[in-house]
Amino acid sequence: ETTFGIRTIRFDPDQGFFLNGKHVKIKGTCNHHDFAGVGIGLPDRCHVFKIEKLKEMGSNAYRCAHHPHATEILDACDRLGMLVMDENRRLGDTPEILGQVASMVLRDRNHPSIIMWSMCNEEWTYQGTERGAQMFLAMKEIVLRHDKTRPVTCAMNAGFGQGISLVEDLQGFNYNVGAYDSFRAAFPLKPCYASETASHVSDRGVYVEDRERGYCPAYWGNPEPSWRPIAEREWMAGSFVWTGFDYRGEPSPFNWPNISSHFGILDTCGFPKDSYWYYKAWWKDEPLVHVFPHWNLAGREGQEIPVWCYGNTEKVELVVNGKSFGVQDMPRWSHVEWTVPYEPGVIEVRGYNAGKLVASKRVETTGQPAKLALSPDRTQILADNQDVAIVAVSVLDAAGRVVPTANNMVTFRVEGPGRILGVGNGDPSCHEPDKASRRSAFSGHCLVIVQAGDKPGPIRLLARSAGLETATVVIKSTKSNIRCL
Repeated sequence: ETTFGIRTIRFDPDQGFFLNGKHVKIKGTCNHHDFAGVGIGLPDRCHVFKIEKLKEMGSNAYRCAHHPHATEILDACDRLGMLVMDENRRLGDTPEILGQVASMVLRDRNHPSIIMWSMCNEEWTYQGTERGAQMFLAMKEIVLRHDKTRPVTCAMNAGFGQGISLVEDLQGFNYNVGAYDSFRAAFPLKPCYASETASHVSDRGVYVEDRERGYCPAYWGNPEPSWRPIAEREWMAGSFVWTGFDYRGEPSPFNWPNISSHFGILDTCGFPKDSYWYYKAWWKDEPLVHVFPHWNLAGREGQEIPVWCYGNTEKVELVVNGKSFGVQDMPRWSHVEWTVPYEPGVIEVRGYNAGKLVASKRVETTGQPAKLALSPDRTQILADNQDVAIVAVSVLDAAGRVVPTANNMVTFRVEGPGRILGVGNGDPSCHEPDKASRRSAFSGHCLVIVQAGDKPGPIRLLARSAGLETATVVIKSTKSNIRCL
């Protein structure tokens, strides 16, 4: 038995990508398949959770970087409606590499989510050469032997218009925005897309560069120079941002003590960074405004603070402690910003369309940490020794507001037929173990993954932190055959 779907795809050199006859801009992210607290051998639910998070942002495409991913990811993409760029590990025409290509296509070809086969990524030595084209053609022949329904492509970061460019079906650009138009002029019949863009670095809840601890401020993560060139060119089918989630390793621009990347739109736990709201604003249709930084800036009273707003309304107003700092037009695919002197209180952005208030977002100076809150992604899981509930942990003040500077250590205990699978917090410099029953918060949040046992019953999760009110949540583990994904 195999699950399959029926759909049509088409890449047009002038108008981009079409799904079932309808023009669709590819709004994709590149991803490794690890997750906080677990590693790369994930329960199925973690894969589904990640795809759901990307969908909530407005993303409609997933690039497997840089190798074929778990089939459970493809299953989730099929079911949830996420387009996929399925990618082979490396360029070559050896029996081993050609065998890997054949294995990928034979394993994955019945997944309707897959819209292109990628043969390799950034093959510096060969991508712009005749030898590179020969190797690519050998790989393409293997693909076509098993599947003639999808275009064959690769991710290039140089050599555009040479070598592989001359024999692939789609031209993929890694970065190199300046090459789009010149390539288009030289090859007007070749469909184009951005196979990798952005790589802007930032850390959740961080607004000042900290080289000692290895933190990147949110202002560094501005994604508009990468998305605007895609959005403005109809003939560019879309792009894949590097990356959807932070991941273990590759901690550029800082090294030790960093242990994970800063590239993600979401951190390793799936908590959104500020850039998330830029993409959600321009990738979805509902009115949206988002303001940062947080407003817990004790010791900076009177200092000028850059305040940014990502959003998609026609006009945006900033109000600080009841005083308006002016209304600005929101440039398409961009953001607006103000500089204001810091004083504790409330900052709020208000978005207007045709003079009508359609969206707002406020950030308040909070009190000290007072209690914990637990927010599971689901309260019912399957008692199959595998299923999980992914529980977000927040540090709140007495008024129930997330304290954005909180780093309290939180200890977990499970009662009932379940166990703690792992913990995380999205901090790229945190060296605490992922396999543990405790985790410090980072910028007010951390995460715990609760896994079911093989017996049904209530699983009670308790979270404690010194001096804070304890939080509990009950997750029901059931033997029901109802699909819990």
